[in-house]
Amino acid sequence: MDVLIVGAGPTGLTLGIDLARRGVEALVVERSANLFPGSRGKGLQPRTLEVFDDLGVIEAIRAAGGPYPPRMIWNDGEAVGGQPVFDRIESDEGTPYTEPLMVPQWRTQEILYARLRELGGRVAFGREVTGLEQDAEGVTARFADGTTARARYVVAADGGRSAVRRAVGVGMTGETVDPAPFLVADVRLNGLDRDHWHMFRGADGGGVALCPLAGTDEFQVQARLPEGSETGLRLDDVRELVAAYTPLEREDVVELRWSSHFRPRAALADRFRVGRVFLAGDAAHVHSPAGGQGLNTSVQDAYNLGWKLGAVLRDGAPETLLDSYEEERRANAAAMLELSTGVHRGEVRRGRATVQLGLNYRESSLSLETRTDPAGVRAGDRAPDGTVSGIRLFDAFRGPHWTLLGGRSSDAGVRALPAAPESYGPGVFLIRPDGHVGWAGESAQGLAEYARRTGVFAAG
Repeated sequence: MDVLIVGAGPTGLTLGIDLARRGVEALVVERSANLFPGSRGKGLQPRTLEVFDDLGVIEAIRAAGGPYPPRMIWNDGEAVGGQPVFDRIESDEGTPYTEPLMVPQWRTQEILYARLRELGGRVAFGREVTGLEQDAEGVTARFADGTTARARYVVAADGGRSAVRRAVGVGMTGETVDPAPFLVADVRLNGLDRDHWHMFRGADGGGVALCPLAGTDEFQVQARLPEGSETGLRLDDVRELVAAYTPLEREDVVELRWSSHFRPRAALADRFRVGRVFLAGDAAHVHSPAGGQGLNTSVQDAYNLGWKLGAVLRDGAPETLLDSYEEERRANAAAMLELSTGVHRGEVRRGRATVQLGLNYRESSLSLETRTDPAGVRAGDRAPDGTVSGIRLFDAFRGPHWTLLGGRSSDAGVRALPAAPESYGPGVFLIRPDGHVGWAGESAQGLAEYARRTGVFAAG
C-alpha cells in the first residue's frame, strides 16, 4: 500500500479522507476495537471548520454541534455572573467562520469515519502496532498479533504515548503546564440549566466545571484536583467530586458515559519526520486542553501532509517536497503550544489569537513572494474566501487541486480564475491545495519557475 496511518483519531481520519480523495491507497489502523468514545477535544476552531468545508463534512459537523454557552461563575452555591468564553470576532466575506463550534470528539470522529468510508477508505480496528523497520523502499510495521504490513510511508497519529514515535527513537521536549491532576468525564445529570458552562471553585485549590455538550443530553465534567490528591474514574468517584464542589447532590449525576485522567503538559517532538515515517497530531505535540488548540492543530497537520503525500505518490512531485511538512508544521505546533499554555495560565484570551485564522507559512521554502511592495495577502498566508465572477472562492478551492487567481493555466491540476478579490490586494496568487498562498507575483511571470523549483505541479 502507499500509506499506513496509525491511529483513527481526528488526525488519522482527516488524513485518510484527504488521501482517499487523491486516489492514494491508504489504510488506517487502530489498536482499539472502536472509535474513541469521549468528548475530550470538543472545540473546533474556525480554521478547522474551513478544512472540514473542503473535505465535505462541514454540514454534518454543523448539524452535530452548536455554539459555546457563556460561562456561569458560582460562588458559595450562588450563581454570581456570566461571561462569554470567547471574544467576539466579526465575520466578513473572507472569513465565513469566526466562532468556535462545540462538537464532542466522539461525534466529530463518527462524521469523519463516515466520510472516509464514503470515499472508499478503510479503518482496521483491533490492530496495535508494536514496532517497525524501514528501508530505502518502504516501511514494515509489526502488529501485536504477529502479523506485518508493508507501506511506502507510515504516519504516526497514535497519540501522546505514540508507539510509532518510540519505535523511531524520537523524543519529546516539554514542561508541566499545571501541577494539579485533572479528571474529565461525560455524564448525564439533573439540576443545572444547559444554557451555561457552570464553573465551581473550591477553597482547596480544586474545582469542577460542568459544560453542556452541544447536540447531546450530556455534560462534560472537568475537575481540577488539589495538588497531591487523586480520585478514581468510576461513577461514584465522579459523583463525589460533583457533590464536593457544586450544589448538586451525588444522585443528581445519573450516568457516567466516559472518564479519563490527565495532567496538563506541553510537549513537542524533536522531529516530525524520520525517513519514511511522519509524526502528526498528539504523537508530535501535546497541549493543555485550554484554548482548544490540540485537536485543531492535529487536523491541520493531516491537512498539510495529505496533499504533499498525494503530490509525491500520484503526481510525480519530488520526494523532497515531504521535507516541508516538518519545516511548516513543527514551527506552527511550537507556536500553538505556547498559545495553549498561555490560555491555561490566564495570560492569553480566547479569541482572535486562538481561532487559527492567522496561521501562515510565510517562512516556508514553499512560499515565494515576488512582488516588490506586497499589500494584503502574502505568499504563505491563509487564502481568504471571497467572490470572483459570481464564484465563491472556497467552492473553487474545494478539492485536491491548486487554484490560480488572476492568470491562466493549462495544467490539469490547476484551476484558474480571472482575478483575486480586492481584499487580496493587487497581484496574481497561486493557492495550494491546503488553502495557503504558495506564490504571489505582480503578473504570472515567474510562476513556471516556481513550479520547476518546487516540483509541485507541471506548469503549462
